[in-house]
Amino acid sequence: MEKKHLTKNQLRRLPSYLHLLKNLSGSGMKDISCQTIASCLDLNKEQVRKDIALISSIDGIPNKGRDINLLIKDIETILGYDDTHNAFIVGVGSLGKAFLHYNGFENYGLKIVCAFESNPSLIGTTCNDKPIYDVNDINKETLDEFNAKIGIIAVPAEVAQDIADKMVAAGVEAIWNFAPTKLILPKDIIVSNMDLATSLAVLSHQLYLKKHKKGEE
Repeated sequence: MEKKHLTKNQLRRLPSYLHLLKNLSGSGMKDISCQTIASCLDLNKEQVRKDIALISSIDGIPNKGRDINLLIKDIETILGYDDTHNAFIVGVGSLGKAFLHYNGFENYGLKIVCAFESNPSLIGTTCNDKPIYDVNDINKETLDEFNAKIGIIAVPAEVAQDIADKMVAAGVEAIWNFAPTKLILPKDIIVSNMDLATSLAVLSHQLYLKKHKKGEE
């Protein structure tokens, strides 16, 4: 498929499309229209049509739509889910352990193969059969052994930059950052920051608005 440059909003919507399409395919549906996708996800039909037209390798058939399984394949391809990328995580606290125990990432093209930790009681042990190494052993040789090019940061903010620097020196190509801090990275490093505090603030504010709206009724 020709390389497509998607906006951040489109990238946020595509996993929702994929989840819906897989559920409908599992229930036996063979074809689907943009109108159906929009209705199921409560989205604008024209927005969905533009998204699907951009990523789909097939044209829709009037009164029938597109082949669901081919559309699933197109979305998985453009999101990179059809290629499995090995990753490692730094920080085996509550979040890190949850990640290591969750095998569902492989459905999205990500396989966590090992972890790094500074706690001596965890170094040399395993978590869900994944080895845990000393954080000082984040180096090119270790990452090459696992063919891991993606690093996941699950450490406190005050040490996140140091960990990111170690990852870059070891040759990572992408970083998934869960530490609540902005990282200073080379321009060629792909980074995705997950700000849990901001997400929680949005959720709390929506609950606040809902509560006060009920009070006004």
